[in-house]
Amino acid sequence: MSQPIRNIAIIAHVDHGKTTLTDALMEQTGSREKDSSMDSNALEQERGITIYAKNTSVQYQDTKINIVDTPGHADFGSEVERVLRSIDCVLLVVDAQEGPMPQTRFVLKKSLELSHRPIVVINKIDKPAADLDRTEEQVLELFLELGADDEQCNFPIVYAIGLQGTAKRTRDEEMKDLTPLLDTILEHVPPAPGYEEGQVLRAQVFNLGYDNFLGRLAIARIYEGKLVANAQVHIKHDGLSETRKGKVVKLQTFHGVSKVDVTEAEAGDIVMIAGLTDINIGDTVTDNESAEPLPAINVDEPTIALQFMANSSPFMGREGKYVTSRQIRERLEKELEVNVGLQVDFSGGDAYEVRGRGEMHIAILLENMRREGYELAVSQPKVIIKEEDGVKVEPFEEVTADLPSEFQGAVIERLGQRGFVMMNMVAHENQVRLIFEGPTRGLLGYRNQFVVDTRGNGILASRVLGFRPYAGEIQKRATGSMVSMANGKALGFALFGLQDRGQLYITPGTEVYEGMVIGSSAKGDEMIVNPTKGKQLTNMRASGSDDAINLVPPKEITIETGLEIMGDDEFLEVTPESVRLRKQYLKESERSRRDKTLLSLYNKGR
Repeated sequence: MSQPIRNIAIIAHVDHGKTTLTDALMEQTGSREKDSSMDSNALEQERGITIYAKNTSVQYQDTKINIVDTPGHADFGSEVERVLRSIDCVLLVVDAQEGPMPQTRFVLKKSLELSHRPIVVINKIDKPAADLDRTEEQVLELFLELGADDEQCNFPIVYAIGLQGTAKRTRDEEMKDLTPLLDTILEHVPPAPGYEEGQVLRAQVFNLGYDNFLGRLAIARIYEGKLVANAQVHIKHDGLSETRKGKVVKLQTFHGVSKVDVTEAEAGDIVMIAGLTDINIGDTVTDNESAEPLPAINVDEPTIALQFMANSSPFMGREGKYVTSRQIRERLEKELEVNVGLQVDFSGGDAYEVRGRGEMHIAILLENMRREGYELAVSQPKVIIKEEDGVKVEPFEEVTADLPSEFQGAVIERLGQRGFVMMNMVAHENQVRLIFEGPTRGLLGYRNQFVVDTRGNGILASRVLGFRPYAGEIQKRATGSMVSMANGKALGFALFGLQDRGQLYITPGTEVYEGMVIGSSAKGDEMIVNPTKGKQLTNMRASGSDDAINLVPPKEITIETGLEIMGDDEFLEVTPESVRLRKQYLKESERSRRDKTLLSLYNKGR
């Protein structure tokens, strides 16, 4: 082998500093190009979160260190699961103030099951409320709780400030750069097994990419043998007898965030392969048809489902470039090429059932589609309920809420109404951490309410626990919809009269149509209103009647908030420039007829 290789992944809860630390490692080793970052996607840069797992590599002391930066949000857990199989060690990054959070538990559990010996990086130690003793104790407790063995519990600790690109091994040490972290990686990460003459090639695909010219791209770890460009290979999958053939059209390795064309790559390295059009996650690439495939990579199944369909509102086609069912189908088929946590059922005619890991997972897909010029409508997300051994089961989640203690009563009450049970409470000065378990159904639509209940001072995080017996009926949303009965432009005079009846979603001058949801009703019932109604003009003036109109700023409807607050009889209309809520049946007479039909069917069922 030309040089020793170390393969690591950086794992952590969202916003604990994985990407910043990776960028700093590239900066110090000279692998980072000007203004480049691991968060290269436009949405990632805007939101400050990692959505897609990405590869990079750095050179340090004649050693190549392949690094995989993973997402921290629970909805993108499928990105993390498959990455962990391809590496030999993980850097577990923990915020010195917040300590281990739900996603920390999820990714660490997966890592320990694969017998990795993690390196713990306590990051952001310069925070005013950083507590190193408490954080170290919580990390050790988490390792023990997850069943780590003695070797895994004897983890090395590095203290870091990722934003400054500095680290140290002991608390008293002076911080200059990230050399202590790089030295720790070389000492504790086992070298990848190298190439031996005569070995049969075995490489496993753990991630996918897409190129408009090259088609599907496979990112794979070479476990044995040597992979050569333009070579004929066999593709196998554990548990399937079928063997497919293909040709490696192009072979690349990683240098920083750039990809470098190579003619061959040896065992231990991570490569990108072009030319294998039907390759999938978990497939084994080999040069010997009789070679045994590597164990398959399993990805957790989706938890929520909703319908994607062409937009049918009166404003259809005004803003979108791609508006037909066929174009939406083609875009979803392309998404399935790289998004393995997503499932799509195309058998429902013009409406396609899309299944994902959470509201954020679906919202990112919709945001990408609208930026590409797609216009569509989606239904309310529903949890996936199924039967296992004759028992009705549904997905459950663990929810961790960090908030000032003065707001804990409201949060406990709200989640209790939604079927959640409090499992633990930890108080620290004026802050409290509440841990709940309950059905995913109860969490849908709650995140926005949590912000209101904690006045923006709380942090809510969750992770999927798996499928458990159905929890029964839970409280439905307490608010109803304020629905327009007219077409035209909303007027300030009309909105001024409506704002006391609920929360508005629109401003004066917004174009509306019959059946469009323009706000929420505090009473919980559907309210039919006319937002285009103007002031009756007369020749007479009266004291006080011409006062200035003061409007409360409306609630902005984004894709995430729309998915949370929409009712089961509503659609979310997503276009390149607008996000609107509307009723499935636009006319009030049609909605009344549907309600009577549903009531009749319900009475017959009784």
